[in-house]
Amino acid sequence: MMQPATILGILLLAPTVLFGQARFDSIATRGIDHVYNLDFEIAESTFDSLIALQPNHPAGHFLSAMVLWWRILIDIKNERYDDEFMEALDHVIEICDSLLDINEDDVTAIFFKGGAIGFQGRLKFHRNDYLSAVDAGRRALPLVQNASSLDPENYDILLGEGIYNYYAEVIPDKYPFLRPLLLFVPPGDRKKGIEQLTLASEKARYAAVESAYFLMQAYYFHERDYIRAMAIAQRLTERFPNNMLFQRYLGRCYVSLNNWERVRSVFGVIAARARDGQRGYTGSAEREAAYYLGMYAMNRRSYEQALHHFFRCDELSRELDEAGASGFMIMANLKTGMIYDKLGKRDLAILQYDKVLEMKEFRNSYVEAERYLEVPYSE
Repeated sequence: MMQPATILGILLLAPTVLFGQARFDSIATRGIDHVYNLDFEIAESTFDSLIALQPNHPAGHFLSAMVLWWRILIDIKNERYDDEFMEALDHVIEICDSLLDINEDDVTAIFFKGGAIGFQGRLKFHRNDYLSAVDAGRRALPLVQNASSLDPENYDILLGEGIYNYYAEVIPDKYPFLRPLLLFVPPGDRKKGIEQLTLASEKARYAAVESAYFLMQAYYFHERDYIRAMAIAQRLTERFPNNMLFQRYLGRCYVSLNNWERVRSVFGVIAARARDGQRGYTGSAEREAAYYLGMYAMNRRSYEQALHHFFRCDELSRELDEAGASGFMIMANLKTGMIYDKLGKRDLAILQYDKVLEMKEFRNSYVEAERYLEVPYSE
């Protein structure tokens, strides 16, 4: 419910016959690929050509807004593009409303309006404005359902339905404080949501990639099925090799599966690209890479190399952690203390454990720090 259909998924809102021309359809698909590969300038130019072809069609305007969305998504704490993004989606809604004034069953207008409202809700959710996010989901759902009834044979439509069914059941469990806000929205169906997303990822014409992306996230975060999540992340990374988000998920899956050689390979690329300033490879991405590269080196008993990576993780955390120490910062300091113990530098190790106890608790950080203050760490 909180995360209705995104870039490719929204194209489910307008089958080719509704787009009118094969040329329009081809341009849209090409532009979407550029968005996923973070080629934003090319994507913007491509969608401008869509708008020029059919200025009163919501597709070009919506997809142009999706370039802004991915600018937000690759650096989610940066609010630079928020207002522009919301205004762009308001414009899409206005276009859709104009079409619906002429024909209330205009499936294209219904879908794009639902998508625009849904994306506004998704941004509100990221900005912790949960009331607005829930309200957006409540308003978008009937549009998705109406579109499904108008075009029940369209596999692309399963993306929006699948996301709603899955997250409408998952979110109340993950965020219990939101349950009172969800009392007046229809319940979800976690299993059905997975089935719908799977079918869409396999058979949807436009929404296959976006369906796979959401399915990967569901398997990784909520189902804890890292094998399935990894398989999807591999496919997405191979197709869109410059997409940092897909690549990070692949690395995370390898971490969860204890495949440390692959961890080193994936996060090594991420760290190098971050140092080179490649788009999407932010300080946050480099910090995560530094931590897992430190873990790889520590597992191999390459302690000096591990310290180098943990120091870099700590350095980046001090730049990034505006609201207090992150899990990466806490664990990097804990691991640093453990390495000092292995190197026989007990005084330095004690300083690190004391630092960890001065930070907020993360998982079992206090338990481990206190244990190693009493007895030096040893494998």
